[in-house]
Amino acid sequence: QVQLVESGGGLVQAGGSLILSCAASRRVFSINVMGWYRQAPGTQRELVATMSSGGTTNYAASVKGRFTISRDNAKNMVYLQMNSLKPEDTAVYYCNLHGLGSGYNYWGQGTQVTVSS
Repeated sequence: QVQLVESGGGLVQAGGSLILSCAASRRVFSINVMGWYRQAPGTQRELVATMSSGGTTNYAASVKGRFTISRDNAKNMVYLQMNSLKPEDTAVYYCNLHGLGSGYNYWGQGTQVTVSS
């Protein structure tokens, strides 16, 4: 089992920045993808950004150019730098870790991001 703990959410004005962090409780040695998803009230959870253990990134079109994902495999951490935040970025942001070719899929508890206009 792997526990994921997010931090860094909060309230920010439109145009501002936040950094989200996610710590995994232990290192995962198989090929995997870590990333961020978000869910606003009344909507489905959606992909924000992911990064594979090999460094391949994937971004939602709505955040491309504004958000940057990074990871530190030595520290079992993944980060999301969010710039130029918009009210529509308001959501609970969830950290995810899943294996490629393996059956595991872990979620964090989520951290609230609220962007005021």
